[in-house]
Amino acid sequence: MTAYRPRILVIDDEPQIHRFLGPALDAAGYEHIRADDAASGLRELARKAPDAVVLDLGLPDLDGKEALSKARAFYDGPILILSARDRETEKIDALDAGADDYVEKPFGVGELLARLRVAMRHRLRREGADAVMRSGEVEIDLVNRRVVKGGEPVRLSPKEYDLLACLAGGAGRVLTHRQILTAVWGPAHEHDVQYLRVFVGQLRQKLEADPSAPSVILTEPGVGYRFG
Repeated sequence: MTAYRPRILVIDDEPQIHRFLGPALDAAGYEHIRADDAASGLRELARKAPDAVVLDLGLPDLDGKEALSKARAFYDGPILILSARDRETEKIDALDAGADDYVEKPFGVGELLARLRVAMRHRLRREGADAVMRSGEVEIDLVNRRVVKGGEPVRLSPKEYDLLACLAGGAGRVLTHRQILTAVWGPAHEHDVQYLRVFVGQLRQKLEADPSAPSVILTEPGVGYRFG
């Protein structure tokens, strides 16, 4: 299994933006997720829980600010607005609606990547989580999406990583089954507790020295889980 790469969802109806950003994101170690309108972008956002979103304001099916509002109803990751609209009021409205930053077209890819990194770091700090979380021999780099156990990289599937990052981001707080399921799989799966237990079991097999006596992912009976 190949190492997991941070995922960036780009919601923009201009093909040239994807042709330009796709290779740039790939070269920088990210996975580019493409969406050409608001409807497909919101579906991808709920389905794949990307690490950050680049959202164009001028979408064909829905105004970008309305799409931003809908995204913020269930997604708490960094959202950067990408737009040719350069009026100050547009920027203020987008930031007030929940955007983390605003980048004007045309833009330099170096600047966009730097702003993405900053937004991801700031989001972790606001949530009370460190950029790197540790539990015993397990180390999780929440910015670069890397997991190490005893100095060796651990290969996780995308959903396994999302689940682990969700727990680690809780900074030791108990997260309920519903909170975890909604954050990792979306609102439609908030009652799939057995599904969650299967993934927790898979993570314990990969991370725990003794999966029968876990110390990294702790169970709060009848409630949920927390990061040890």
